[in-house]
Amino acid sequence: MENPKDSPKGVSAGNSQIWLIGNKGMLGTELSLLFESRGLAHTGTDREVDVTDIAALEAFAANQAAPITWIVNCAAYTAVDKAEDDTGLCRRLNTDGPANIAQTAKKIGAKLIHISTDYVFNGKGVTAGNPPALRPYREDDPTDPIGVYGLTKRDGEIRILENSPASYIVRTAWLYGKHGNNFVHTMLRLMNEKDSVSVVDDQRGSPTWAYDLSGVIADLICTAHAGRHIPYGIYHFSNEGSITWFDFAREIYEQGRNLGLISKSCVVKPCTSAEFPAKVTRPEYSVLDKSKIKAALGITPPDWKTSLSEFLKICDPLKTS
Repeated sequence: MENPKDSPKGVSAGNSQIWLIGNKGMLGTELSLLFESRGLAHTGTDREVDVTDIAALEAFAANQAAPITWIVNCAAYTAVDKAEDDTGLCRRLNTDGPANIAQTAKKIGAKLIHISTDYVFNGKGVTAGNPPALRPYREDDPTDPIGVYGLTKRDGEIRILENSPASYIVRTAWLYGKHGNNFVHTMLRLMNEKDSVSVVDDQRGSPTWAYDLSGVIADLICTAHAGRHIPYGIYHFSNEGSITWFDFAREIYEQGRNLGLISKSCVVKPCTSAEFPAKVTRPEYSVLDKSKIKAALGITPPDWKTSLSEFLKICDPLKTS
């Protein structure tokens, strides 16, 4: 995929704007900066406009000076383990909130982009081919979430498509970025503190840099503004590659040491998921098939290692200490 920082400015939306919901999170912050750099008029909200209150959503939309033609929803309850004990709030934010946003989008005639997750699948993967082997999850593969978080996100997808046909759902996985807590920051901190770290080697997926995902969302909007219709529905996006968390951690260490982000030797050891018990079983397989979004937007997602390298060059050292 073309690096968003090198992309041309997006097509002007004219007397209209994008409404970015969840603008203070990791992805939302990245999107705010990218929309600004591409000249895309936008407004952002976070907790000050309650997504579980449809009247509040409709009132905000009605009070804008410029009409809203796109809504991008990055708001979500993402604490996977805590969700098991906080089912009510998780469902309100991940299912009821998206339904309200979709109804609002339909009422004001706006297109909706909603961010979802690999957790809508059971993480066992799909076997195909001869000889049989796991293949990346496609958008039309059956969902089968195994925890409250995944279940509420899956139900949120259903409610969106029921309430607003003019919607795009973008599923992603293993997200990391500059503006929030994530695996990369955690590993850099631990590798500066400890002589060794153990990382699971039996969960496979594809890391996703929030910067790259933001670029795809902006590309979708700009492409539509340019007059090309992208079919509504579900899409998958991540960086390219199929690795384990151990593979990811090992590369973080190698690049981090080379860039001076890690100041001491640290041994990265593989371990099993059983050695880190949790309330929710983490997906064993989260690789997503991106053929659909590649064809729709004409993009080539960057390899995970390349994006990690770009991220570490701008990584905030304060978040690693």
